[in-house]
Amino acid sequence: MAWIKVKLDTGARSSALHAFDLEEFERDGEPWVRFGVRPWQGSDEDDVRVELPVHDRRLVRSSSGHTAERIVVLLDVVLLGRTVTAEVTLTNRDEMGFRMLVGREALRQGFVVDSGRSFVGGRAPKHTRRRNRGRD
Repeated sequence: MAWIKVKLDTGARSSALHAFDLEEFERDGEPWVRFGVRPWQGSDEDDVRVELPVHDRRLVRSSSGHTAERIVVLLDVVLLGRTVTAEVTLTNRDEMGFRMLVGREALRQGFVVDSGRSFVGGRAPKHTRRRNRGRD
């Protein structure tokens, strides 16, 4: 997946990714998870199926104050052309404006956040932005 709408969230410890149809299974005696990622708001076009080992399970408090156990996977994330490995919780973010949050643990791998600036790494191409808003 080349682009996904991401928000940097220094208030969140771990990162979170919009995932659906989570299915846990075992591979070689180890826990794995299979899930879908939907990169576009309001569209199932370009859905991606992913299989990853389960790294951990965590109780996470959402921005609305609800606590739920989430599966955590390790995911390589490219920020400003640099790849970092992030602990990412899997959750339904259908109602959120961003498909992924990048938390402070991932950002501690050499990034400084300027809260007064946006799109420091550049914007997605116009066609991609339009698709993310459900307009193609």
